[in-house]
Amino acid sequence: MTSFLSSFSRPAILSVLLVQVSGAGLAAAAPTDIGSQRELFVETSLVESVSGAAELRLHQPQPQEIAIVHDTPWEGAGSGYHSVFQDGDLYRMYYKAWQRWIGPDSPNTDSNPLLTAYAESDDGIHWRKPSLGLHEIAGTTANNIVLVSGKVGAVDADAGHPAFFKDENPNAAPDARYKAILRSRNPRGLLAFKSADAIHWEPMTDHPVITDGAFDSQNLAFWDGARQQYRAYWRFFHRGDPYVHKDMNPTGVRAIRTAVSKDYIHWEQQEDLVYVDSPEEALYTNAIKPYHRAPHLLLGFPLRYVDRGWSDNMRELPDPEHREWRASRSTRLGTALTDGMFMASRDGVTFKRWNEAFLRPGIERTGTWSYGQQEAAWHVVETRSTVEGAPNELSFYVTESYWTGTKGSAIRRYTLRLDGFVSLHASGAGGELVTKPIAFTGSQLSLNYSTSAAGTVWVEIQDESGEPIPGFTLAECQPLFGDTLDRVVRWGDEADLAALAGQSVRLRFVVEDADLYSYQFTP
Repeated sequence: MTSFLSSFSRPAILSVLLVQVSGAGLAAAAPTDIGSQRELFVETSLVESVSGAAELRLHQPQPQEIAIVHDTPWEGAGSGYHSVFQDGDLYRMYYKAWQRWIGPDSPNTDSNPLLTAYAESDDGIHWRKPSLGLHEIAGTTANNIVLVSGKVGAVDADAGHPAFFKDENPNAAPDARYKAILRSRNPRGLLAFKSADAIHWEPMTDHPVITDGAFDSQNLAFWDGARQQYRAYWRFFHRGDPYVHKDMNPTGVRAIRTAVSKDYIHWEQQEDLVYVDSPEEALYTNAIKPYHRAPHLLLGFPLRYVDRGWSDNMRELPDPEHREWRASRSTRLGTALTDGMFMASRDGVTFKRWNEAFLRPGIERTGTWSYGQQEAAWHVVETRSTVEGAPNELSFYVTESYWTGTKGSAIRRYTLRLDGFVSLHASGAGGELVTKPIAFTGSQLSLNYSTSAAGTVWVEIQDESGEPIPGFTLAECQPLFGDTLDRVVRWGDEADLAALAGQSVRLRFVVEDADLYSYQFTP
């Protein structure tokens, strides 16, 4: 195989590379100080150029087992809006429990008010619904309900639109180590809840803490440790809210708004999210949270809503009788489709949204290709690998059979390599990426990558103007191959970069038949 690296010796090709990607002649710019934080390729603010056969490639999680079916008398086909997070040795799950049986052979009625249910797991794979004894539903307290819709002061709390998290703020009060956001009605807004044990919940105020929005979604808030503040994201409408201005529907476009707070009660700096190189699309949820392996990066998994209208192809999708029945109640319930997207931000407001789907509806089967499918639960967690002996992987929990299942909606677990959202990918033809100027802390550079048996990754360190630094050139880099989450780069026999720490440098990654997922400077 002709190596992409070997082609550098050809004068004609070399001259092109110098113009396109080598850094010769690159304008000097103030470096971004990345310290020792892990950097992923999920957004492009640190990327100067990508060339050759290289590209930034979005990867899709792989479907695994059904984790939970919402089949109890107090759950049903309308269950959704999941929150899943790891709490020590326990995984916790919260979700809307809605006995919304709809279909040609079912009454179009709700058997109970909107509820919040709870499940837990020791491994994130096998789940149980504990009998909590907190609320009487369907004549019994032997259920997994933690919250019931009802009055909070003069406000109607809606337990069917919840989002839960463990508060990592070191100053959080002991009785508020866990927090949640619920929707309120009359007035419309968001209510703040707290708990000392993650099971018993109480409101933090008797009034909504955020009121400017639509809120008909999973609205959420969390502690952002990298920025030392709470941040909220919620549903609103561009060009008019149809819940306020009925005549504006459907010109209102479902979108996302954010704000920050120091105490989780008083919110300020409201801003609408801005997207880089993305068309305006209807986004139902947002599922935004700092990525635990790189907390300075905020990752979101919004649900995209697309109404494809009636066509012969639409009628050939799964569950046609049920689809026709849903459309008889509201056309969009039969013709709208949803899938999961992926986006990332460094500041919490401007997001790189990848325009292809992160979670496609998948192979056609009962309960798929319908409104509400592929909604990702809030939070991403680590679980043991499905391959024995392999390192942990990321688990996502994704809705199926929403408003279609005969037993109830379900959650399927999906898995992805750690940091595996986006890679610098190249075929055997090879390609490369050059970063903008950065400054780092540490003495070694470690990579998360995967190659074929013949594939290779090389790294060159350049000065801020793009000139290779002697001792750290591409020719001196030891070829990297294998499939690992953490391997140190060496130039000759040397891996020590301490002399370059704090300087303005560029990284040049060259890949052949390989994927590079992340890089990090370490002590």
